[in-house]
Amino acid sequence: MSAKTGKPGGLVIAAPASGSGKTTLTLGLLAAYRAQGLDVRAFKNGPDYIDPAFHTAASGKPSFNLDSWAMEAHSMSGLVSTADGADLIIAEGSMGLFDGVATPGACGNGASADMAAMMGWPVVLVLDVSGQAQSAAAIAKGFATFRPDVQLAGVILNRVASPRHEALARAGMAQVGIEVLGVLPRQTDLTLPERHLGLVQAGEHEQLHATLAALAAFIGRHVALERLLQLAAGSSACTPLPFIAPPGQRIALAQDRGFSFIYPHLLTQWRRAGADILPFSPLADEAPHPTSDLCWLPGGYPELHAGVLANARHFLDGLRQYAQTHPVHGECGGYMVMGETLTDAEGVTHRMAGLLGLQTSFAKRRMHLGYRLATLDGPMPGRKTGQRLRGHEFHYATITAQPDQPLAHVVDANGAPVPETGSRRGTATGTFFHFIADVT
Repeated sequence: MSAKTGKPGGLVIAAPASGSGKTTLTLGLLAAYRAQGLDVRAFKNGPDYIDPAFHTAASGKPSFNLDSWAMEAHSMSGLVSTADGADLIIAEGSMGLFDGVATPGACGNGASADMAAMMGWPVVLVLDVSGQAQSAAAIAKGFATFRPDVQLAGVILNRVASPRHEALARAGMAQVGIEVLGVLPRQTDLTLPERHLGLVQAGEHEQLHATLAALAAFIGRHVALERLLQLAAGSSACTPLPFIAPPGQRIALAQDRGFSFIYPHLLTQWRRAGADILPFSPLADEAPHPTSDLCWLPGGYPELHAGVLANARHFLDGLRQYAQTHPVHGECGGYMVMGETLTDAEGVTHRMAGLLGLQTSFAKRRMHLGYRLATLDGPMPGRKTGQRLRGHEFHYATITAQPDQPLAHVVDANGAPVPETGSRRGTATGTFFHFIADVT
């Protein structure tokens, strides 16, 4: 383990596929090491808003996204440098270890393997061995050799049915020379609730503290915690956190259960650049602070609160009045609330702020998912016409009207145009993608 004054070693928690148990293991490790008195920091590969909030709850420290498609290498390294002086870094992967887009972006294709290779973090592979035994070793061996610049530290066997099942799986790993770092028996009472965009948000989990304590105890019983500390490595070439220009000096930021999807690295870097964040809650019928320079409405789950928002007269009237003299920008859910109407999953149409002509509906769900590269056709807060941005879109709304001028020319990771161009009308702007980084 690195000294407190140095750069901590790290580990990547990865798997062959989603649903293998990465998040459960990550949260359990963070909580278990924190309970031992260690300063453990978390990172999340890829464009995920929900897992970092759970990481923060488990570790007691901020968790940041790392994304090789959207971020330059120095930006990723700079974010990792915020963990200098800690005891350990735990980075949670996304999807399967080598899964990313077909066309590389800023410095990679977004795969968790990129993050592991760049930072020198060994990979702990979580294997769901339900329905197999020795065959799991063949999968692990393939992952160990697929990419030479990615080091496999060992495996943790998940959903093990019995001592006999464990013995067979261990025999396979011994045959291929891969270390077993933990064995997790089937456990049905340690799950986190989910909805269509992933886990329910950390702030909505009423028993989160108790769940994390139970996870810490469970992982502590079944995982070789001391051995993982010995295997942690890398993080030796970190650079200072780079500058990201904030959209203004005083930012009125919507923050509640309906508006929570903003990447933590943006808020940290905006503050480091001297910006003041002035939070307000639309669900509590609060309007943006009148002394702010602009209003930023993040995404979230406004469709779950559409009725409340439609009746939040102080918020809606205050936002309309504010927009007469100040810029307002919305992302995804925030963009929908800036529009004319939002139709919920039951087919009920709710009036929104009307700053833009956008009309959206969840009555017929259609998934929109993927990286976005945008070239601005007009200015938005903090960014000029022609500037290029990288972001990510993930929602189930259908556009029924998008009559305003497009905000940007938007393409996916392969360069194919997408119809979700965003909108602009006066000082009001909005996008379906969430901003991650500028293209430099």
